[in-house]
Amino acid sequence: MAEKLSKAGATSRKRLTPHAAAVQAVTRATAKQRMLKQLICSDAAEQALRYRGYAQIAGVDEVGRGALFGPVVAAAVILPRRMAHLAQAGLKDSKQMTREDRERLDKRIRRTAVAVSVAEVDAGTIDLINIYQATRQAMLLAVTSLAVEPDHLLIDAMRVDHSCAQTKLFYGDAISLSIAAASVVAKVHRDQRMRELDLVHPQYGLASHKGYATPEHRRALKLHGPCALHRRSFAPVAAAGPESVELEPAESTLAASELLEEDLSPLEILFEEADLEIDPDEERFTEARTWA
Repeated sequence: MAEKLSKAGATSRKRLTPHAAAVQAVTRATAKQRMLKQLICSDAAEQALRYRGYAQIAGVDEVGRGALFGPVVAAAVILPRRMAHLAQAGLKDSKQMTREDRERLDKRIRRTAVAVSVAEVDAGTIDLINIYQATRQAMLLAVTSLAVEPDHLLIDAMRVDHSCAQTKLFYGDAISLSIAAASVVAKVHRDQRMRELDLVHPQYGLASHKGYATPEHRRALKLHGPCALHRRSFAPVAAAGPESVELEPAESTLAASELLEEDLSPLEILFEEADLEIDPDEERFTEARTWA
């Protein structure tokens, strides 16, 4: 009986269309986003580490791991002992904040932090060593570029090849002010880079989707092909063919659309909390993680 039920369940899963599977993934991600909003971002982790004798605690986080275009960016931030004012100012996971609030807090973080560092790893390196290792490399570069040497790293769900003590915190950007600060700094930096690159490659709509796998971006890839800054090791880019010939802006304008307008392969599109953002102005998902 159990075997029959198992087979029935497997058959049911196989019958899901790509569109239905993508919708199901978004539903799961929406539930996770709601859960994350209930978490309280505080300095509890930092206080616990200071009690154990650590003084220069660096929060480390990344952004852009799931994008099809451009670099993965990491930031490292050492906040002062007194950081409650940042929580009162609204500091939390950058994906739960509006662009205006992120940019406001980015300035405040940079003004009050003991040290701040940002590092990028480009698309070519991502294709060469894979996105996981490229993310770790960006994090390590950010840490080693800090003007003040940290004695402990608080990292969002990862570890890096660094000699100092480390704590890996799952959902770290939602519960640790230091990691949240790194999250904000990294995202503001990368989003600005995408807006600048949108002026160079206007046919892809980068200012809107920041290089992630929205239907708008996937349609642009089909129409124009990838450019040198796309990640060739990611399936939707590889499927789009050879590099594009640059077009004039007037020839390359594409209409905006909702995320699930096209059928998306569940093997290519997975929506997770690390790469989803609700755009408060458009009230729709604007980022999606894509894996090769």
